[in-house]
Amino acid sequence: VQLQASGGGLVQAGGSLRLSCAASGRTVSRYAMGWFRQAPGKEREFVAAISSSGGSTNYADSVKGRLTISRDNAKNTVPLQMNNLKPEDTAVYYCAASTQYSTQRSEYFIWGQGTQVTVSS
Repeated sequence: VQLQASGGGLVQAGGSLRLSCAASGRTVSRYAMGWFRQAPGKEREFVAAISSSGGSTNYADSVKGRLTISRDNAKNTVPLQMNNLKPEDTAVYYCAASTQYSTQRSEYFIWGQGTQVTVSS
């Protein structure tokens, strides 16, 4: 499986972006999927996760109520809707796949290339 994140860009504070994680090679329907982000000089951190069925989701406290993860197993995609963006959301965003529904970066073993999100104040 290969993952590719897209949809990043420059947006003003309060604006919205919709990231997408597209999988190729094989279906990701049996995997839990996660989004992580890494700001300059910081560790890569958990943002959101969704179970393989899509029935369960989990979010970092810093993004709850503003970001929404979903999945379309038929299209093999995992979108991340980002609303009311803040300058502190500026980072490279990565999608990843895991056999475990988890918030832990170490549980994810397939990673896509990231997409840059920049939020101006």
